[in-house]
Amino acid sequence: MKMLARIREDARGAAVIEMAFALPAFIVMVWMIVQLGLVFRAMSGIQHALGEGARLATIYPAPTNTQIETKITDAVYGIGPGEFDIPPPAEGTDTNGNRYVDLRVTYTQPTDLLLLPGPTISVTRSKRVWRAD
Repeated sequence: MKMLARIREDARGAAVIEMAFALPAFIVMVWMIVQLGLVFRAMSGIQHALGEGARLATIYPAPTNTQIETKITDAVYGIGPGEFDIPPPAEGTDTNGNRYVDLRVTYTQPTDLLLLPGPTISVTRSKRVWRAD
């Protein structure tokens, strides 16, 4: 009985046991923050590229859709392990007869939680640009 009571009162090694439980959760949480940082970096890059494409789309004479897509592709930065997609710009006219172009950029990135697959994050940004006539 005395030995059992002594073992229960002995706290040596308790910190190691607590660390063994807490460290894996902490490492996964830090890795999730890194993954989220990659997504935010890519969002900044696609927003910048979309702005550059929008600036090009507003000049006169109007550039072609291929020129706009090339400008967006050249201006993008921060794209990590995901996929970058630019659908063709959609042209239209509003009720007042003003011409516009809708630009859209999509970035999709699969994430992981070290040993387990995480969610796939998809970010889409779009802008409507009015053309000069």
